[in-house]
Amino acid sequence: MVTFSAYNHFFFIGIAGTGMSAIAQYLRGIGKNVSGSDRLFTGEKMTIQTQLEDLGIKCYNQDGSGIDETIDVIVISTAIEDTNLELIKAKSLNIKVIKRSELLASISRTKRTISVGGTSGKSTTTAMIFHILNQCGKSPSLMSGAGLTALQKQGLIGNSYNGKSDWLVIEADESDGSIVNYTSEIALLLNMDRDHKEFSELIQLFETFRANTTHTFIVNQSHPMSKNLSLNSEYDFGVDTPNVGFNGTEFSQNGFTIRFKCNDTLVNLSAIGKHNMENALAAIAACHATGIDISDAARALSTYEGIYRRTQIVGKSDNKIVIDDFAHNPAEVVCAIKSCQNIGKRVIAWFQPHGYGPLKFMYKELIHEVLNVLRPNDLFILSDVYYAGGTVNKEITAEMVANELRRFTSNVLYFANKEDMIPYLDKNSKNGDVILTMGARDPYLPQFAQKILDAI
Repeated sequence: MVTFSAYNHFFFIGIAGTGMSAIAQYLRGIGKNVSGSDRLFTGEKMTIQTQLEDLGIKCYNQDGSGIDETIDVIVISTAIEDTNLELIKAKSLNIKVIKRSELLASISRTKRTISVGGTSGKSTTTAMIFHILNQCGKSPSLMSGAGLTALQKQGLIGNSYNGKSDWLVIEADESDGSIVNYTSEIALLLNMDRDHKEFSELIQLFETFRANTTHTFIVNQSHPMSKNLSLNSEYDFGVDTPNVGFNGTEFSQNGFTIRFKCNDTLVNLSAIGKHNMENALAAIAACHATGIDISDAARALSTYEGIYRRTQIVGKSDNKIVIDDFAHNPAEVVCAIKSCQNIGKRVIAWFQPHGYGPLKFMYKELIHEVLNVLRPNDLFILSDVYYAGGTVNKEITAEMVANELRRFTSNVLYFANKEDMIPYLDKNSKNGDVILTMGARDPYLPQFAQKILDAI
């Protein structure tokens, strides 16, 4: 078992990743010596590189130059392969190597940890919990998979924060199986959709997640698969489920604001989509388990500003709106499209699959869900898979998925190179359209969404 407090100098291979940078910032915030490298750190400095260095975290190109005998621990994610030259160098120097999830689990055991699990909505719910706790004076710490807008306005990366109390809010990731490592005082299960793993494996992972919870396990009872793991806690939540402790009703969306009732308390939230009502209900339930009244949680949520790349408004141009989202599995793609359908006369939804492995695993569900959600005037566009390297099976491609979709609808386009889509949108988008960009892993996507806005 990893005990992080025994070490002083941590080096992160792939430090620009959201999960890695969050822990790096947290460790620096408690006085540890932290450095790291990333394959993206070449040429002109990236914003995140500057932000990390401003915190006293030294950054290197991923060439081994930052690794020497002064380092106590090398931290890697599951994305780092055995052939990585820095990992090879670390092993040759007999430096201890641990996984990101092991380090986070070690940290979580020292705090009153609230862990957010589920196949969708983790970052948003984590952010909402942090915001409520912070607004209500509990001064929590945070490690998340996306930057909070409120923290980014302070010049921070936004996915990490060192609070003054023992409370810590984190995401518990099931995609790499690391969710079983976390010991939580309060844990949430938001949903369970077939994403990176089959249902049988997901159930086993979430059952262990539940077993490792020391106090309160909270379940979304309006989601059929997650409901099966409920312990019928008084803190369970759901939509139109009057038998649960936190029941959401009377949902409405007006532009970029949603409102609903949690039990008898009205909640107003700057967000879009019914899925964000579920996320907010989960956050309210978790915070109530720490002693915060529903009315105080609702008041705090009225000032919530959202997170990076979660149905984030890029801008408006001639009555057209560009929205960027992290959606990368069928359930998330559908939620993002539905949310935008409440705003635009037509939704032009572009999706870049985030890897060949994930696409092969989910393409049948993606086809089924997209066909069900598209309105007659909506448009769905695919571009080539974002490939970050490594040894992968490339037998299923985005073009193949687009061709299969076109067997059932003419409202599907394919642009191998996403840049080629921009002239099309410039020429064919209309007033009242919402252009939705979706995808994960590719660090260029926010700039790409801005490029679309500038063009139209």
